[in-house]
Order: sequence, then structure tokens, then C-alpha cells
Amino acid sequence: MRTTNISELRNNLNEVLFDVENGETFQIYRRNVLIARLIPCEKKNMKNKTALGCGRGTAQVKSNLTVPMIPDKHWEMLKE
Repeated sequence: MRTTNISELRNNLNEVLFDVENGETFQIYRRNVLIARLIPCEKKNMKNKTALGCGRGTAQVKSNLTVPMIPDKHWEMLKE
């Protein structure tokens, strides 16, 4: 278990969180008084289980996607 004070934690938060993510535990002190413990969460299977195509059939297209939805007269880039 490692110790740190608030100013060190503030200056090195990214590194401390990286260490916590890798299993390290920190005790946080303010004016030499313990105020908190920073402990890692239980690691569950963090593998991405999303299957390609899992949302197939969940969306409906209600218009023709090849035709612009606004008239040509409103397109600035088409004006000459």
C-alpha cells in the first residue's frame, strides 16, 4: 500500500490512477491525517463482447437515402 498527500495526488493523478488500475492501493493524507483510501475495483472480464451485426434489424429507414432531403435551391454549393 502506497501513501500520497493531496498535492502529490493532484499533480500525479494520471500516474496514480494507472497504478490503481494495475492493482496498487493508495492511502491519501491531508496534513498527515488519513482521509481516504483509493483501491482498485474488482476486475471482471473486461473483454469486449459486442458481436459484429448485433444491431441488425433494429433500425428502419423511412425515406430514400439517395435523394437529398432538402430542395436543390437551398444548397449553397449548387448555386452558380
